Amino acid sequence: MTRWGITIPLTGVPLVEHRELVEQLPDLGYTDAWSAETAGTDAFSPLLLASQWAPRLRLGTAIVPVYTRGPGLLAMSAATLAECAPGRFVLGLGTSSPVIVENWNAAEFTEPYARSRDTLRFLRAALAGQKVTEEYPTFSVSKFRLERAPEPAPPIMLAALRPGMLRLAAAEADGAITNWLAATDVPKVRAVTGPDTELAARIFVCPTEDAEAARGLGRMLISSYLTVPVYRAFHEWLGRGERLAPMHEAWAAGERQRANELIPDEVVDELIVHGSAQECRERVQAYVDNGLDTPVIALLPTGDDPAAQVRALAPR
Repeated sequence: MTRWGITIPLTGVPLVEHRELVEQLPDLGYTDAWSAETAGTDAFSPLLLASQWAPRLRLGTAIVPVYTRGPGLLAMSAATLAECAPGRFVLGLGTSSPVIVENWNAAEFTEPYARSRDTLRFLRAALAGQKVTEEYPTFSVSKFRLERAPEPAPPIMLAALRPGMLRLAAAEADGAITNWLAATDVPKVRAVTGPDTELAARIFVCPTEDAEAARGLGRMLISSYLTVPVYRAFHEWLGRGERLAPMHEAWAAGERQRANELIPDEVVDELIVHGSAQECRERVQAYVDNGLDTPVIALLPTGDDPAAQVRALAPR
């Protein structure tokens, strides 16, 4: 099955005003709606609404941090959504970032690989309805059992950038979720996960033929995200280290505007999909042609009607 996803909620659109568009998504050709969680809506609430508005959509979180909820609460939140969308919910987990975990949520960002592995293993047992008493390396749980275990238990996907986490996703999760990559990067990621692991990616799409405006927005996003250590390491692994080195040097010196200016056009064009709606659809399809299973469009604001843009970006 060819998948085609969209990120909800849309920027600048009140959550309750999404209903009409979400109801239309399956008929437009969208198969999936995925949420995100930073400092806007939480990951679960938009999908709870969508589960009732569009009963044919697959719904996924991309991603829920493994640090910002206790293990039991995370299991309860996932079970609730799985009950509302039986067989249609995918729990996407990830480490998030030190800013979100420590600065905004007063938690410790420690041992991200181990914490992800332990949370994944706990949730496998908990969502299957088991009573869990376990001393995991990064936390312990005593006598936890869901009162409303979902049937079926939802698949769990793991956010992964570099080989270690990608291999964990392939070995113990039901798929890998990645982010901030070009269509030409997909084969390198796919080579680590193997051909049988579902691979999803959020793709930043700016449907405008004003290339300079799209690049300006893209540069702001790239300098904000790719200066985070895990994303810097990811792009060094992908082979962009040399081209992004001037940006990193300026950013480290506190020269934020200069850092934006030093990002090459070619890097922006690789990582941000822009152009006419047709050109954007073709570029998203290139990710699929290169081995991606589930493209998840993240619509960047252009000033035009975002609902109309979602309709225009639907697969043809």
